[in-house]
Amino acid sequence: MTDDALDTVLARVRERVTPDAEKRARLDEAVARLTDATERAVADRPVDADVVHVGSTARGTWLPGDRDIDLFVRFPSELPREDLERHGLAVGHEVLPDGREEYAEHPYVTGHFDGFAVDLVPCFRVERAADVRSAVDRTPFHTKYLDSRLGSALAADVRLAKAFLAAIGVYGSDLRTRGFSGYLVELLTLEHGGFRSLIETAADWHPPVRFDPEGHGDAGGESFDDPLVVVDPTDPGRNVAAVLSTTNLARFQHYARDLLADPRESAFVPDSPAAIAANEMRTEIDRRSTVPVAVRFDAPDLVADQLYPQLERSRRGVVDALDRRGFDPLRSAAFADDSAVLFVELGVAERPAIERHEGPPVSAREHATAFHEKYADTDCYGPFIEEGRYVVERERTFPSPRAFLESDALFDVALGADVERALAADYTVLVGDETAALADEFGAELSRYFAPKP
Repeated sequence: MTDDALDTVLARVRERVTPDAEKRARLDEAVARLTDATERAVADRPVDADVVHVGSTARGTWLPGDRDIDLFVRFPSELPREDLERHGLAVGHEVLPDGREEYAEHPYVTGHFDGFAVDLVPCFRVERAADVRSAVDRTPFHTKYLDSRLGSALAADVRLAKAFLAAIGVYGSDLRTRGFSGYLVELLTLEHGGFRSLIETAADWHPPVRFDPEGHGDAGGESFDDPLVVVDPTDPGRNVAAVLSTTNLARFQHYARDLLADPRESAFVPDSPAAIAANEMRTEIDRRSTVPVAVRFDAPDLVADQLYPQLERSRRGVVDALDRRGFDPLRSAAFADDSAVLFVELGVAERPAIERHEGPPVSAREHATAFHEKYADTDCYGPFIEEGRYVVERERTFPSPRAFLESDALFDVALGADVERALAADYTVLVGDETAALADEFGAELSRYFAPKP
């Protein structure tokens, strides 16, 4: 790599990811009209509140394709939470009459205004970010902190970083992605003085990595054990990178090295694989000679940040249960759309009809006697003694993964609460070639599964 090659690529991409004057003017006009409408709605309420524009469009770090405006309505900190919710929703519905209510830590209204997607969020007006009464209260402090530090050059590099992270699939702090939030990207770019310096440094990170922009040290009284720690400059008790997974941090490092070794504009463009077809999936299954199994059920009606942690918990629980029963899980995944799927690829299709079960040492008289008496008159092989222990060879309860997954024992594994309720209502088990039926709904996800990349 030459410096010129990378600089040339970054210059071209920087230009492409910078909104033009027309787009900026349209955004500014929409924000002004939206703020005016919100302030008028607030004035009609019997409570003092103000309106602040926050997020990437407030800080000038939004990408040309972004059409999101975040407006926060700040209410007095002493206001009861139920009153904040009542007034906040009333303002939201007045400004966005076709909007709908969504729920983070408390409800807010989301909708559209002049072609822009708008979140109108109530929060408490607190003196310091460390005094927040709800998680969203600190967001205005983030905007205030960065306003005085992100000039146009750094804002352009933030957009580079966002485009790069989006292209490799790790941009977003939702609990499905578990990647880099916009605020985290801004802080990292600011900390390193630009995008190029960030990826050059990140390529050699040895996690855990810690950054403390304001030198708070342990002022927050928190001990962070995440792979990447960026102490919130406005709230030292919070790690801005807490949601980021170890996998996604490593993925960022991999592609940072890749870009440095091979500078190219395509590194900033998402690579969306074609959906795999059912017949292609059957070919992959045959080639791999593995045993894919899937538990398919109606997806619980939850927002993504509630659904995906439950799917992950359930996936881990099913994988662990299949592993303990000797089916040798190779890899697994969880998908959700109209239906949800726990997908596990196994190395073993069937176990013997019997299984070995070791009892206590014969010398442990009380426990050994109880074990012997339990199995002495049963239809099993033994008890016999090996290496000083009682041993039996008994009938295996679940000789196949289907037998286990279709049994009530599935509900003994660690499952998300709403996933468990959905499974109790109804579910289908697919094994081997039967799993190819998933391609109709999850072709893109399965395409990535059978062609994995860093």
